Amino acid sequence: MSENEKHGLQGKVALVTGAARGQGRAHAIRLAAAGADIIACDICAPASECITYPAATPDDLAETVAGVEAHGRKVLARAVDVRDDAALRALVSDGVEQFGRLDVVVANAGVLGWGRLWELTDEQWSTVIDVNLTGTWRTIRASVPAMIEAGNGGSIVIVSSSAGVKATPGNGHYAASKYGLVALTNTLALEVGEHGIRVNSIHPYSVDTPMIEPQVMAKIFGDHPDYLHAFPPMPLRPNGFITSDEVAEVVVWLAGEGSGVLTGVQIPVDKGALKY
Repeated sequence: MSENEKHGLQGKVALVTGAARGQGRAHAIRLAAAGADIIACDICAPASECITYPAATPDDLAETVAGVEAHGRKVLARAVDVRDDAALRALVSDGVEQFGRLDVVVANAGVLGWGRLWELTDEQWSTVIDVNLTGTWRTIRASVPAMIEAGNGGSIVIVSSSAGVKATPGNGHYAASKYGLVALTNTLALEVGEHGIRVNSIHPYSVDTPMIEPQVMAKIFGDHPDYLHAFPPMPLRPNGFITSDEVAEVVVWLAGEGSGVLTGVQIPVDKGALKY
């Protein structure tokens, strides 16, 4: 059985946000390998001065485009900030006009920051909540009407985090945004079920992307060693960081026909870490 036959994604269209690198790139390319054409977006610029790791660039998004095209699939890629409602709506509209449909949405765009809750600035709080939570809601609002109008059903995968099901001291604003995504997932699953659209969230832990800043984390744990115990080891070997490609395997399964009875489900992608 070919990859296209296995997942039933041949000729379908997937929107992936935060697609320039890391998990987003892996999801876009993996979906293309399974037969989907891709609508890809990323801010391709710093989301805020308070986000300390390097931002994705237009060149990064171009690499994603090349990866999708290497699988013989079409791609519409654009620099779009998920906080920009008009740009998101225009992207979805243009994508549907170009490809004729929208079947899969992977709401992946997100940012991470650090700081104790009472010490966060307004900018730190607002940036993380606006990108991770409100940006996902804007993605949903822009894309769901097109999916309903097409009448083909579909699958929405919301990328939350292990921090969306377990407390993580030192980044409570991030956890708040990711917990909020669980509520969006479960509510939307009930609301769009009548249209044959499924909605699930994934909860990765320690994925090897630029978002992980070892030096920043080391300082947090050095200043507050008791926080370290809230970040469990991963029992499944090899117990190093998870790769974006490993997460993408879960995403393509949720997008495809093999997961067709699942909706409103939270799936840890964590090598068992959340069992500690």
